[in-house]
Amino acid sequence: MAETLFNIDRRNFRDCQSRFRGERDLEYYRGDFWIEDASIIDVRSERKAVGPISIIRQRSATNLSFRRTRQHIREDATDISILWFVKRGRLAFSNQCGNRIAHPGDFVITRSMSPFFIECQTDADHVHEMLHLTVPTHILRSFIPHDFSTGLFMAVGQHGGGPELAPELAIAEKILTDVFEADDRLSEVAARQLVECALSVIGHAVRADADSAPLRQSIADRRLADVLRFIEVHLSDPQLSTAMVARGCGISPRYLSFLLRLKGASFSGLVWEQRLEKARNWLLASDPRDISISEIAYGVGFKSPAHFSRMFKRVFKQNPREFRGGELDLSQDLSEPADALAPDYLQLAAGSNLLQ
Repeated sequence: MAETLFNIDRRNFRDCQSRFRGERDLEYYRGDFWIEDASIIDVRSERKAVGPISIIRQRSATNLSFRRTRQHIREDATDISILWFVKRGRLAFSNQCGNRIAHPGDFVITRSMSPFFIECQTDADHVHEMLHLTVPTHILRSFIPHDFSTGLFMAVGQHGGGPELAPELAIAEKILTDVFEADDRLSEVAARQLVECALSVIGHAVRADADSAPLRQSIADRRLADVLRFIEVHLSDPQLSTAMVARGCGISPRYLSFLLRLKGASFSGLVWEQRLEKARNWLLASDPRDISISEIAYGVGFKSPAHFSRMFKRVFKQNPREFRGGELDLSQDLSEPADALAPDYLQLAAGSNLLQ
């Protein structure tokens, strides 16, 4: 369950500077925090910790301000990034790159290692609400390989006539809200996985939004995506072939070969790589009492268990039965380009017309 980070009203709002980081002064980082003196003061901040990451929902009936200066950075070098989802009111922020205003639906990233000033402004109904995520920057970098040292702003567009916000961000916000509102029956492991999923989705949206303009795919990119999808959908079909894929995607076999060269793969290498990888994962995740090795072989598109066993042993140095029942060596993977493993596949498939 979420816990109260701080709860401020007219009786204690002048002490807000000593309250906004929580009872143990652990949340956020140092800075100047103050609340506008108004007739109604009601500021509530709730926190759900998920490992080193916190999901925080904050609601306010009055304007709030926060400032982090270079002096604060010298005193407290905590490198935290905050991902802001503005739900009601506005978020006005300023740094060395200028001034911006985020409206409901907008997404903002700020980082503690650069000076900035933020004002949380209420709407016409005197309400400001946001959901934000505090993430150690070294963790965020693995999801968003983007230079956000001076912040990042993605506008929803509806209030300015621009393009709509990437739908991925709305999905990520929904995931984070669900984790925040979940009761104690949601395990820590599941909560971490969901938060990491949300961060991955956000990273995809940021990469696709370069300067608020979606990346445009070329015709070849779109065709290649169609080809890869067709292969994955029909991977369990032992009759899968270049002719089948070309016909299903409405292209010629020669153009299919050209598209796969763009990916740095051959058709044979790509198909065998995917089949063996899926078979390996299936063996790891299944109980021998529930499904046999033969069923797995047929399930990923092999015509015979013997053929599957030979190819599996060539790549993973163990036959499927040894792999499933013995000490599993997980160091071997198929992260290399498909053609790096293709010679083994092609030797084993020699004489077969399955992938012609």
